Amino acid sequence: MATYNAVAAVSRAMLGLIEEHCPRALLISPEFKLYHAADFERPMSEGFSLFLYRVSINASVRNLPPRRTADGRRYRPSLPLDLHYLLTPWAGDGERQQRMLGWGMRFLEDLGTLPAGLLNHYVQETDSFRPEEAVEIVCDPLPLQDYVNLWDKLKPKMQTSITYALRMVMLDSSIESPGYGLVQTREFAAGTLVAP
Repeated sequence: MATYNAVAAVSRAMLGLIEEHCPRALLISPEFKLYHAADFERPMSEGFSLFLYRVSINASVRNLPPRRTADGRRYRPSLPLDLHYLLTPWAGDGERQQRMLGWGMRFLEDLGTLPAGLLNHYVQETDSFRPEEAVEIVCDPLPLQDYVNLWDKLKPKMQTSITYALRMVMLDSSIESPGYGLVQTREFAAGTLVAP
């Protein structure tokens, strides 16, 4: 249950962790960048790019009840998002690119989840996620045709890449739901005739 800054916080945390932990023996002069579609027209020469190519609503928990705070206030239900990323290693030769990809995949698999401390660490707002929150990292390979179609839209020569889904980013609403009192009595009028 996070603020609207959560999408950017997840992206920054993923890229920041990759940058901090990437073995420097793999790279000579690396860049680590969140890519926008236009960045693929002039890609970096070496490093890792992370591109948010799709955002979807997690259908398994779409119909959540209203969110309650510790003081009992009710808010509209949280919006459960899944964020879909394309992680691309860029290098001057194929072997180094493949080594980078292998390292990146192993690193993200070892992470498994991103707790709130890491998610809040890489952005200015330190309260995007509450302490008990976490986001799950799942390798989510696209079918070959979808992968080719994605690269066809991005227009450069296709690069060795992998896709990930970061699941259950819960965006909280700031709109309070009206509260109603508890039902005290029930009145049934079934079978009662009312005079015209």
